Amino acid sequence: MKRSLKNDKMKTYAEINEKIKKGTAVVLTAEEVSELSKTLSPKEIAEKVDVVTTATFGAMCSSGAFLNFGHSNPPIRMEKIELNGIRVSGGLAAVDTYVGATDCNPSSPAYGGAHIIEDLVNGKDITLEAWGKGTDCYPRKHIKAIINKNCINEAILYNPRNCYQNYNVATNTTDQIKYTYMGTLLPKMRNASYSSAGELSPLLNDPECRTIGLGTHIFLCGTDGYVTWNGTQFNTSKAVNEHDIPTSNARTIAVVGDLKNMSTQYLRGAYIEKYGITLYVGIGIPIPILDEDLAKRVSIRNEQIETTVVDYGNGNQILGKTNYAALQSGAIEINGHKVRTAPLSSLAKAREIADLLKSWIQKGEFLLTEPVRPMPVQASLNGLKAIED
Repeated sequence: MKRSLKNDKMKTYAEINEKIKKGTAVVLTAEEVSELSKTLSPKEIAEKVDVVTTATFGAMCSSGAFLNFGHSNPPIRMEKIELNGIRVSGGLAAVDTYVGATDCNPSSPAYGGAHIIEDLVNGKDITLEAWGKGTDCYPRKHIKAIINKNCINEAILYNPRNCYQNYNVATNTTDQIKYTYMGTLLPKMRNASYSSAGELSPLLNDPECRTIGLGTHIFLCGTDGYVTWNGTQFNTSKAVNEHDIPTSNARTIAVVGDLKNMSTQYLRGAYIEKYGITLYVGIGIPIPILDEDLAKRVSIRNEQIETTVVDYGNGNQILGKTNYAALQSGAIEINGHKVRTAPLSSLAKAREIADLLKSWIQKGEFLLTEPVRPMPVQASLNGLKAIED
């Protein structure tokens, strides 16, 4: 993608942070600046606005938490670990684990890793049971204990793939109900689901990730977080529209934060019928308005953000395109058919996060960080070929 505007004059992170410390920074949410763009040019916005807050709150299955339980006496090298009866990773040294959001017990699929993470944030007690073969330095072979966030050493939310830049709209043309990660899709295109905050969504406001990279300071589930890397399945090869916005799922980010300081207002476990468990994650990212180009980017409006309509019931066939203004209106037109729409993500929560992050910045409680490594300029995805079907 090419930047459409010449950057004649640039602000710096240091200049903007100095304004934040003094309480003079002009901070708007992405929705507010989109409205402002109806009367002001990108150049005028760049002169007036210092920071734009973006946000999303949606299901992000590629999430999880690293936990360190501390050693018992005598100690155990945990090789099989269960939390509230859910099997979690035993492959991290002696008393560490990674709780994946989608970890579950198949016999009771409605409760799993995401709910354990939420329970920990809520301060609830969790039953830990672990087994090991026993060694000279770790002689114990079994332990059962009660843990919570106050008695374990570390609880670190680390999510390998969050905050998709865009995502498909899902519908179903077949005669049967389809149960998917995009929710329950009724037969004959009786509904369509989508998952994005549109003009509030972080990576849609900075589509080239000029300000989002390794080390970017973000709002993560109610506390401070950071971008740690490009997310898995990061993809720059997707087609873009006339506004340089990818028209389907493209870039992602990996993020980290202290689980102990998070809030279940912005982190919730969920079960999607006949699909499985997921974690709802709230992310807010401030976009510094360094120049006119970034001012143009954050001025994007829902009607200018297109996405692809896909038939999840019939081989992921592409049925057409639509935009977020239409999606948020409650109905779209697909090949002459009017189809009801509903979001899997919460626009109300995204607005709440964008407003909260805005207030933190205005109060001088949240400073911006310049990325220490940019996101990849070129990246595409490989597919998996099965040895046997």
